[in-house]
Parts: sequence; C-alpha cells; structure tokens
Amino acid sequence: MTSYLALLRGINVSGRNSIPMPALRDSLLQLGLRNVQTYLQSGNVVFRTAKANEATLSAKIEATIAEDFGHEVPVLVMPMKDLSQIANSNPLWPKGSGEESLFHCTFLFQPISPDVFRSLNLPAAAGERAALIGAAILLHCPRGYGKTKLNNNFFERVLGVAATTRNWRTVLALQALGTAPCQ
Repeated sequence: MTSYLALLRGINVSGRNSIPMPALRDSLLQLGLRNVQTYLQSGNVVFRTAKANEATLSAKIEATIAEDFGHEVPVLVMPMKDLSQIANSNPLWPKGSGEESLFHCTFLFQPISPDVFRSLNLPAAAGERAALIGAAILLHCPRGYGKTKLNNNFFERVLGVAATTRNWRTVLALQALGTAPCQ
C-alpha cells in the first residue's frame, strides 16, 4: 500500500461546492481507498491504496465527487513521498522559525519546466520570494498571502495550468498525517 495526498480545488469556499468531510471520507472509502483521513474543511485528503497511477486516481475521485455531491471539482493526487520532498526541501522557509503563516505552496496540476518558471515576470512586492520545487511553487509572503499578487489566480493565468494553494502550516500537517503509522 502506498500513501497519497488528494488536494481538492475550490470546495467549501464561501458556501460554494459544499462537501462535508465525514461524507467525503465515506465516499472515498466506498471507492476502495484505505485509511482515508481529511484535514480541515478545505479539501485535503490523505489515503492509502495499492500503487496506482495518480491521474487515474484523480479521475476516479473527481467522478465520485460529481456522483455523490453533484460538484465538478478538480482533484490533484500525489504520492506522499512527493509532498515530503517539497516540505523537506523548501529553500525559502527557515525551519523552526515559527513563521509558517508567511509561507505557502501552490501545487500545479501539471509540472512546468524550471526554464518556464525562471522566465516569469513575477509581480513580487518587496521581500516576497518564489521558488519552484517539482510541480510546486513555494512562496514567502512577509506581508501575508491576502496582499500578494503571487496568488493562485496569477499562476493559473500566466502558466495556463490549474493550481491550488495551501499555507505552509497545512503542508506540514499533511506531511505529518501522511507519514504517521496507519491507525
């Protein structure tokens, strides 16, 4: 069995695409996934299953959500080892600094090349930084994510790739949840 992370884009936001987490867990268990755990209400799911293709898992979860809840929700699935690589190699975050709220991770639904990332004209404010690790853009937003132009909409628009963003505290919590021994 392999541990995976599923990130659902745009659920439980401003009353739209409402999906109760207990019902989502039940739906995914019915799909055959094991040890299904959710984190917060924003569409973070950790689960185990036999090693599988991430795109196939995404499609199955999207179809299950559409059938069970009536919502078309993009779902990004990645092995937990990929999330751990991102969490453990963030060049922007000074580990142990206690400033997790100033760091974010924008997960791209399709990878981009480092050359494409380097060619971006980032509208970064003073002190803001961004780095590409795999298919994730790591952000340091010292004035807060709500004030930055380096947001999810910016990256989707300039890269032409769907994305979903999580704060660094959530990334670290998901890593811990996904690497904990099964219950």
